[in-house]
Amino acid sequence: MNYILFDDQAWNNMLPLTFTRPVCELRAGILTVSEKWQKFLKSPISYLTQEYLQVKYELITAEENILINGSLIPDAELVNAVNQLELNEALVANSIILAIKLDKKKAATFRGNQTEPEKLKEYTSNYHKINWPWEIFKNNDEFIRADFKLITEGRKSAAINSSNNIIESENIFVEEGARIEFASLNASTGPIYIGKDAEIMEGSLVRGPFALCEHSTLKMGAKIYGPTTIGPHSKVGGEVNNSVIFGYSNKAHDGFIGNSVIGEWCNLGADTNNSNLKNNYAEVRLWNYESARFIKTGLQFCGLIMGDHSKCAINTMFNTGTVVGVNANIFGEGFPRNFIPSFSWGGAHGFTVYGIDKAFEVAEIVMSRRGLALDDKEKQILRYVFEKTSKYRMF
Repeated sequence: MNYILFDDQAWNNMLPLTFTRPVCELRAGILTVSEKWQKFLKSPISYLTQEYLQVKYELITAEENILINGSLIPDAELVNAVNQLELNEALVANSIILAIKLDKKKAATFRGNQTEPEKLKEYTSNYHKINWPWEIFKNNDEFIRADFKLITEGRKSAAINSSNNIIESENIFVEEGARIEFASLNASTGPIYIGKDAEIMEGSLVRGPFALCEHSTLKMGAKIYGPTTIGPHSKVGGEVNNSVIFGYSNKAHDGFIGNSVIGEWCNLGADTNNSNLKNNYAEVRLWNYESARFIKTGLQFCGLIMGDHSKCAINTMFNTGTVVGVNANIFGEGFPRNFIPSFSWGGAHGFTVYGIDKAFEVAEIVMSRRGLALDDKEKQILRYVFEKTSKYRMF
């Protein structure tokens, strides 16, 4: 069977994280949503997303296709229901299309909940769908536990060096090539997963649930409170609490981030801190692109949401519930505004436009340090985001 993960309204509400990817490419737990589906389905997937993203995230159709809502977190029961669909039948719940089986022609023109299926099958079991950026860190405990079981079941962990202080080693899984020395790992509060060729340096304190993905590093003396995920090829130090870093990003020095989601290719300068609790303990509001206003999150603890390729200088301070777009460059004393548009350059004393050519120049240098290139597809996507977000940069 040919499987396609499609975007619905959740894509709009997950901005700025989805400016550069479909919803299913968000990391939630140890894996991205698409990686979870591929493991359950034992099959590759393709994407039905925004037109400008299709240059990178391609759509592949076959004679028969099952299209799955890319904001759904898979489980065995849901996967079984999806695979039992008949042609032109949709699996629905709460008026939302969870999945639909279509022929080649209909699959190419499918548009989420705007499509009227011929046959409906009501899904009555519980399911998990991510619709808002804060749900990534809010539910990361559940996501890490599910992924830990999915990844490690039936496998044996690599040995952990005796120099480490370990609590409940049965809840710790270490992949081949990982290095851990003189660290404290407490898995009594949740599982700890250490990816291939990752490193936890001396003096680090880790409390699960926690995931350190492949080729990532915890710097010396890091303090990590779960549930936290550090995606692949990242470097993290200082204090981190209940946050998700997608990958290829650095927070290499002291400073605090909590209840936050950080995209790819971001860099937080030394002693960067975010507030995750208002002084009056009130509910936190976040900027929402779809409604063009700040909306209620229902959360008392909510920190920083940062899109891909954004950077901040040393001693940057982010207020509670700050949303930073794609390719922003933030510096200077004081608290910048709590909505920073994409391609902004500046800080609390004001912003100017971060030119697209300069942004490309920096991204090329940053990506080359990981042995990767800013190719034409990436540039095309970022150029579109630059133009699409110009209305927010009325400096």
